[in-house]
Amino acid sequence: MRFNVYYFIWSIVLFLIELYIALYVRDNFIRPYIGDTLVVILIYSVVRTFFLISIQKAATGVLLFSFAIEFLQYFKIVEILGLQSSSIARTVIGTTFTWEDLLAYTLGFIMILCFEQLFISYKKA
Repeated sequence: MRFNVYYFIWSIVLFLIELYIALYVRDNFIRPYIGDTLVVILIYSVVRTFFLISIQKAATGVLLFSFAIEFLQYFKIVEILGLQSSSIARTVIGTTFTWEDLLAYTLGFIMILCFEQLFISYKKA
């Protein structure tokens, strides 16, 4: 374990953006697609803040975790856990499976790999 300030700052920024989207954005594009894309990057940033793990392993792990949560939505995990009356649980875990979410998560994964490659290239220059 270690603490990385760079990823911590990104975690805070992305969390604030996600919080804003969750509380104030009521549309059919930003909330469902941009929010789902950014959440993958947010979770990745949190992982990289505290764990010394390769970019590929962290990004792949976060993508698989995101897919797992989405498939749990298909099986109505919120209801199974008895959390259907919790707005926080319904927002964080989600309640509706959609294939588009899997695409948004994959886009977030690709963005992570691209940004990290750019960052590595920038550091070498």
